[in-house]
Amino acid sequence: MADTARARRLAKRIAQIVASGLEYEVKDPRLAMVTITDARVTPDLRDATVYYTVFGDEADYASTAAALASATGVLRSRVGQQTGVRFTPTLTFVADTVPDNARRLEELLAKAREADEEVARLASGAVPAGDADPYRTSTNNDEPGTDGVEPEVSADADVRGGPQSG
Repeated sequence: MADTARARRLAKRIAQIVASGLEYEVKDPRLAMVTITDARVTPDLRDATVYYTVFGDEADYASTAAALASATGVLRSRVGQQTGVRFTPTLTFVADTVPDNARRLEELLAKAREADEEVARLASGAVPAGDADPYRTSTNNDEPGTDGVEPEVSADADVRGGPQSG
């Protein structure tokens, strides 16, 4: 097994090789708006997963996936030539969902901000529904111990409330 640092270095190098191969070597117009975002290599250096994004809609994603599948052999041979590893890893292309998830989170955060602003706007002119001070104060006679009768304290209890030792 290879160490994880070597796998990370190889993954970074594979991402660079695939990106330059798509730009300069593969002449497929369906790959014009592809960006390689990341690559991951298994610890045994046998399989590489390359993540990509496409500028466009779902149809562009489908056509790009087909174009990458057809260009996998060319890109794998290019990776083998430029990395110099004993076994050239197999390449698997996966559409990267991080930008879509980030966009969705931004939309949700914007909705939450709008809701908070609406609550703050409604609360700015609000007045209490009952008394101005709805909490009991110490002058109320409704509290326990204020009815004029002192609570009973046993003679063998010490000040802290526990029995006296002795």
